[in-house]
Parts: sequence; C-alpha cells; structure tokens
Amino acid sequence: MVASDFDSEPILASNRSNGAYSVGDMTLRIEGELVPVVDVHLGEKQSIYFEHHILLWKHPEVRLGMKGLKGAAKRVFAGLQVFVSEAHGPGNVAFSREAPGQIVALELQQGQSVDVREHQFLLATSNIEYDFFFQKGLANIFFSQSGGLFIDRFKGTRDGGLLLIHGYGNVFEKKLAPGEVLDVEPGAWIWKDSSVKMDTVTALQSGGLGGGLFGAIGALVGGVSFTLNRFTGPGRLGLQSMTYHAPVAELTSSST
Repeated sequence: MVASDFDSEPILASNRSNGAYSVGDMTLRIEGELVPVVDVHLGEKQSIYFEHHILLWKHPEVRLGMKGLKGAAKRVFAGLQVFVSEAHGPGNVAFSREAPGQIVALELQQGQSVDVREHQFLLATSNIEYDFFFQKGLANIFFSQSGGLFIDRFKGTRDGGLLLIHGYGNVFEKKLAPGEVLDVEPGAWIWKDSSVKMDTVTALQSGGLGGGLFGAIGALVGGVSFTLNRFTGPGRLGLQSMTYHAPVAELTSSST
C-alpha cells in the first residue's frame, strides 16, 4: 500500500493555528486540549446563543437572555429544548461541553447551511439562523430512542457568521465528491453540509452469520442486523473518533 491510497480518506480537522476567530466586534479563542473551552470576548454589538448547560464562567457585565426557536410546538412533543440562551456584551464568557474531544469552528457564508447531530452544537453568532428537521431511519430509531433523529440546521445570513461544534475524541473531515458515498456508524458523524444526502443501510443480517454459535444467537434473538448511515455527496462530512449516542436521560432533560 502506498501513501496515495489514503488521499481520499477523511483528514483530521484543524482550526486556525492560534485558535482565534472574529466576527464584528466579537473575538473568540478555542483553548485546551483534553476538554477544550471556547473563550469569547463580546463587544456591544455582536451577540451569541448557546445551549444552557455548557456555560462555564462570565464577567458580571455580560447579560444573559433567552432565544426562542422555530417550530416550538414540534420541539416540545419531541422532548427537545424550546429555548436557547443568549449572551450580550461587553465582557468575556466561556463555554465547554465538559467532555474530552475537539471543538471545530465553521464559518458560514450567506445561504450556506450545515446539519448537526443533537447535543453537539455549542454556540453560534446571532447572524446564524437555527432550525431543525426530522430524519427517519432504522439506525436512528435504534440509537436515539425518539422514533428517528432530530437534526439541527444552521444557515448563514447576509453577513455570515460562526458556528462551533463539539466532537467527541478527534474530529475528521471528509469532502465527498458528487455521487461519492461513505457508510458511517450512526454515532460517528457530527455534521454535514446540507447538500449531503443521508440514508440508512443494513450492512449485516443474521443470514450472513452462518451456523455455529453466531447462527444460534441470531435464531434466538429473532435475527441480527448491523445498520449504518450512508452519506452521498457532494459536500463536507464531519466525523468523530469517539462514537456518541445520547442516553435517554439526556434526551429527556434537554427540554427542561
């Protein structure tokens, strides 16, 4: 095998060398390695919104508020959060998912949109639109306990903005060409460009186990299957090295 065989594989995602970004009068830095932190300095104009439970610390001058989300009724019935928190400057405020991993900052231009797994969004600047949609599929039913998977959708507006996502373990990025396909364990993907199509496929069924112990196990449990999420390009796909499946308790508490 030669090095060129790896040219089309996902590559480790990296932020700017100093981890610093700016939007308007706001600047932020991604700091730390094992359990990273986003440290944000807010001016008086640019604000951000974020999930309630990820705030670590803030200056007293930073004002907190609530931001309502579209489709509130559907989110209530799905057990999802109806509001996210907002922070207004001036001053510093810091956030963390409080889990080992890597934080990736995506710069979204006007009209550009990405889809993000539940419970992996950290924060976004106020000029990023926040919506969601429901993705049906066997793999999603099995792992999310919600009859499918609600996926967050973020879209850049006229001035563009920043979206920050937490990935468990290390984060990798794959650029899919038109029609190119990649099968991914359902807990291993983090985000995708909205242009990337997502389906669910069965990679293994009990009939392929043959006889012996595995065949007997398949017969006892009524069949064994192994399902994957299939992504079809064009567009980018974000992957994480620690597969994550939200527990039922976390899905329930997210709406409180």
